[in-house]
Amino acid sequence: MARGARYVDRVSDVIDLHWVRSQFPAFSEAINDGQSFFENAGGSFACRQTIEALTTYYTETKVQPYSRFASSKRAGEEMDLSRARWAEALGVASTEVVFGPSTSMNTFVLADAFGQILGPDDEVIVTNQDHEANTGVVRRMASRLGLTMREWRMDPETGLLDIDEFESLITPQTRLVTVPHASNIVGQENDIARITELAHAVGARVIVDGVSFAPHTIPDVAALDADVYLFSLYKTYSVHQGLMVVRNGLLDELPNQAHFFNAGSPDKRLNPAGADHAQVAASGAVLDYVAAFHRAHGGSSGDSLRTACANASTRWRAHEDALSKQLLTMLSSYHAVRMVGPTSLDPTTGHRCPTIAFAPLTHEPSVVARKLVERGVQTSSGHYYAVRVLNGLGIDPDRGVVRLSFVHYTSQSDIDRALTALAEVLG
Repeated sequence: MARGARYVDRVSDVIDLHWVRSQFPAFSEAINDGQSFFENAGGSFACRQTIEALTTYYTETKVQPYSRFASSKRAGEEMDLSRARWAEALGVASTEVVFGPSTSMNTFVLADAFGQILGPDDEVIVTNQDHEANTGVVRRMASRLGLTMREWRMDPETGLLDIDEFESLITPQTRLVTVPHASNIVGQENDIARITELAHAVGARVIVDGVSFAPHTIPDVAALDADVYLFSLYKTYSVHQGLMVVRNGLLDELPNQAHFFNAGSPDKRLNPAGADHAQVAASGAVLDYVAAFHRAHGGSSGDSLRTACANASTRWRAHEDALSKQLLTMLSSYHAVRMVGPTSLDPTTGHRCPTIAFAPLTHEPSVVARKLVERGVQTSSGHYYAVRVLNGLGIDPDRGVVRLSFVHYTSQSDIDRALTALAEVLG
């Protein structure tokens, strides 16, 4: 492909992109005319189902929930329904689903809870491929308690984690492992099922940061067998909340972090601030979108949410991979650009997380990002809270990288605009 070449605009053969984009009101707004959104790793557009659910809650049921009068009763029922529907979607029990104000706050509370049950003879494993929210709090907790901390380090050239190295780090004293499902910079997807299998063999618990994975594949958390799985709903077409699944009896082992009288409530034990009623009630609405997507793409209305999520995720990934290949091919052809993470789709799975970061070698990342924005490519530059990742790759975090991140509603025209803009900016 020649640099700057135009692709013929088309509707994907795996998803009905016209239908998909009709479900996201942002695409109809004048402020987004002539623009292509490539900041999805920072937060996706909300689907109309989410927006409508929030509007309805604030209009009809913005009261303290769980009282007997009608609006209060319905408010509580909607909160409970969201929890039950997300449990079905993720393949877990509703008592294992915990909402919190953000994934960063959820990890903070988790680390504090683990800090009350771990002792000086225990060991923890962290990575330098993590977003700081997932690794930083555990590192501080380990330092405070005098625990042995082992760092599972990326390859400094590729940014990838080697599962054999992880296996060599595990000891009978390992009690806690934190790892990203997908890096928000590198774009690698890690083998969580294998990681949890190895960790559980020595009795260790595993916290998985799924923030950069869930927008592309709504996970079957039960199949992964992670003890804790976290992601951000606002990056998954929903509300600004963090969702945390706590499984395998861990919720009963961790000390209560909420008011003492909430110790017996699974959904409150790890949320000291209390639930944001409207956000929780509206959080399940994105699953209406997923179910509608499933039906619009050959699924049955009688199928479970887990089935709908699996079908949607398979199609989302196939569409994203077709687009990723084009950007990866172009950026890899530039000698004055250092790609971060895999430069092609995985040869076995044919997939790569569509979070594509690069370090321009002869341009300042901030200048490249600004010029892309001037050409209608909505992106940015920086370290994206992954300072340890960039340090591990020998990239100056103060300079940062340019990141192009997209999801299944991204169109061929969006990719065309990015390719043309990159050719003009990078020369």
